[in-house]
Amino acid sequence: MFSRRNRRPKTPALLQAWQALDEGDVPGALRQLRHGVEELPLGEVALVVGRAAGSAGFEDLRAASEALAARPETARALYDFGYACIERGVPYLAIPALRQALRQSPDSAPIMRELVSAYEREGRHREAVDLLAAHEGGLADWPDRYLLIFNAIMAGDLALADRHHALLPDPQDPQWQPARDRQRAMLERATGAGRVSALDATDLRGWQYVMGGTVLTTLSPYGFDAGMNGRFALVQDNHDQCLAGLVRLRAVIDAAGVHPTSVSLLPDRGSRILGLAAARLLDLPAQPFASRRENTVVVAYDLNDVAGTAHGPEILGQLVERAPGQVLHEHASNWTDPPVVAADSITLLHQSATAPWDAQMRVGEDGDVELGAPDDRPEEEVAADILAADGRLVDGDGATPADPVEKLTDFVSAVRDSWLRGSRAGLSSAGPVSSSRFL
Repeated sequence: MFSRRNRRPKTPALLQAWQALDEGDVPGALRQLRHGVEELPLGEVALVVGRAAGSAGFEDLRAASEALAARPETARALYDFGYACIERGVPYLAIPALRQALRQSPDSAPIMRELVSAYEREGRHREAVDLLAAHEGGLADWPDRYLLIFNAIMAGDLALADRHHALLPDPQDPQWQPARDRQRAMLERATGAGRVSALDATDLRGWQYVMGGTVLTTLSPYGFDAGMNGRFALVQDNHDQCLAGLVRLRAVIDAAGVHPTSVSLLPDRGSRILGLAAARLLDLPAQPFASRRENTVVVAYDLNDVAGTAHGPEILGQLVERAPGQVLHEHASNWTDPPVVAADSITLLHQSATAPWDAQMRVGEDGDVELGAPDDRPEEEVAADILAADGRLVDGDGATPADPVEKLTDFVSAVRDSWLRGSRAGLSSAGPVSSSRFL
């Protein structure tokens, strides 16, 4: 182990990370490495990462870090360290090592692919595109040209994606067929959305649809021109916003020409409350969720809450493959920790949301901020309060572009032929429209 050999980094930023490890704070040490890691000496970075990995019990990453600290100039040690970082969920630490490895072995397809993987997982799709394009003459169709097309879409470069899509033959290996199908669906959705949507660096609704087939029904009324581009950061939700989301869901269903015959209730409390309200608004019977029920609206408050229930992982797995006529609506979807399922309709994208019936922060009688009590009333009563709410969206700071319901329904009418098709595989990237993060 590094500590037994009394080895420690010398760079100030890395010494701060080392101090965090002395205090037993492994996440804090890794946060110290999040910014500026690409300018730090790799051998010293490996000392910190190796010690952190040992504390976490990640023996593969600890061993790879120890090898890199001993020989930071060797391509093999750089590659093994990068690979282990990706496997352990810290791809930002892999990027500088894999870049250096590729400089030493510029024709290595495995190193290039691992670096592309690290860029993808960090949402750095333009860099993945540039890397693959620089090696275009030696790209294999599968997976390299496919990866070039995928990352071009996620970087917002549809022209490049279309050009390479025309050159990509169908895969001979059946394991790549789902990827081929998903890529075709993304480009088909882009064609429909492009008729009514700008698909530029601020077109959140358009790109959410292209990437995952999701119709985003509302945009955040705050901070649009200050880095948020329609996403929410921290949300204390309320009954008005819940009702507005359901009203817009009804407008989406009507514009798409969909005719559901029931509302399906998911097992968590929030989804049951919202599902009961949706059933009354849509004048449909509410039934417990069944995986293959057709022509139904499945209502979730937040799909990550569904995942935390006893059968949640199983239910989410069933929702990835849609039943005919099934519409999956999620009210509040976490864009920094996305669910494994991409809903067909989403009211809002948030980073942190507190449901109206959960304990929320409020100003007390003495003027101090305090945590209020949760609403423990029966689900039917809370659903009735949603339906009795005003349902108007707030004006916000005036910077968000006007988004009347007619604009939403025009969008849905333009994409209705490609909506509700294919799998609902979850998104792992914010795509071409970036937003500021606060956690």
